[in-house]
Amino acid sequence: MTDTMLSESLASARRRLATALSAAGRTPDAARLLAVSKTKPAGMIREAWQLGQREFGENYVQEALEKQTELADLKGIVWHFIGPLQANKTRAVAEHFDWVHSVDRVKIARRLNDQRPEALGPLEVCLQVNVSDEASKSGVAFDELESLAQAVVSLPRLRLRGLMAIPAPAATVAEQRAPLARLRQALEALQQRFPEAPLDTLSMGMSDDLEAAILEGATLVRLGTAIFGARNTSRR
Repeated sequence: MTDTMLSESLASARRRLATALSAAGRTPDAARLLAVSKTKPAGMIREAWQLGQREFGENYVQEALEKQTELADLKGIVWHFIGPLQANKTRAVAEHFDWVHSVDRVKIARRLNDQRPEALGPLEVCLQVNVSDEASKSGVAFDELESLAQAVVSLPRLRLRGLMAIPAPAATVAEQRAPLARLRQALEALQQRFPEAPLDTLSMGMSDDLEAAILEGATLVRLGTAIFGARNTSRR
């Protein structure tokens, strides 16, 4: 992808988000664009940063660390870890990321808390919920969500910001909205239960369901291919 193509695709993604927000009757700043840069070279992230994008999502720890080193000169860049998180990777995430969207177990939360350098301030956390009850998907079940949230709220180096989900594909907007509505309702319940936590984030919505997610209150939408082009599946 050339610099011109990236400029056009990022502008198109921003227009799509703005259009969806307007159609949903929400303010233009009600949701942010998270550029999913997994498998993409650091040079493309640098170009997107030069075009004003600041938040980037990565799935693979080692790949992300290499990019962070190369891009250490970029001011204001915000790194989100959005992939499945194994216990042996928590230290790197705790030390090098600003956000993590995929906390689904108390063990992972505790490790992130214990390994978060105090000088960095709290790690912003979203709990990943398995909204479609898929055996193959990561995420906490709805009936276990409150206890996990309670554990995270009690950890001083974590800040519970909200929920994340990757729903199963659906054919219509109405079908797309159903699991996203459950996630929104779950967040609202947690806001009542834990008023001391920020709980202002719904990380949901990708290329196929962005409009449905915005209708259901998404505040962070995750777009990758729509911005950076097709992924290289032969990652290191």
